[in-house]
Amino acid sequence: MNIITLRSFDNYFLASITLTKLQDAGVECYLKDEHTVTIDPILSNAIGGIKLVVKEQDAEEAKKILQQFDEEYLQSVKCPQCGAAQITLVTKPGASNFITAIFTWMFSSYAVAAESIYQCGKCGYESKTMPSTVNEDDLHE
Repeated sequence: MNIITLRSFDNYFLASITLTKLQDAGVECYLKDEHTVTIDPILSNAIGGIKLVVKEQDAEEAKKILQQFDEEYLQSVKCPQCGAAQITLVTKPGASNFITAIFTWMFSSYAVAAESIYQCGKCGYESKTMPSTVNEDDLHE
């Protein structure tokens, strides 16, 4: 039996939610290395994170389900400033992330996390947390 890694995660919560979505759709799958990353998150980069794996024969069906899940998720989150459904998680530009990159390069045995922000692709709105879903009426108040 061959297994395929569909995705890798550095966060147990997102990995578990995605696993549950696939299992609810009837796809047999499991998380590989979840205990290692949960116990020692610094090892996540070294071992490739928490891996969502499925049987090779179920891979195409699982990819379709995950694509639909991703599209629904992205459409559910709207920018509080302009209302666009174009929120993405990006690495924050700036000196602190540049310094982080230098330290990570210098001390390659020690993982230093870069700071990320949620950003609207349409108007450039930035937030440290994922904006919640808003109604159209709330945008124009």
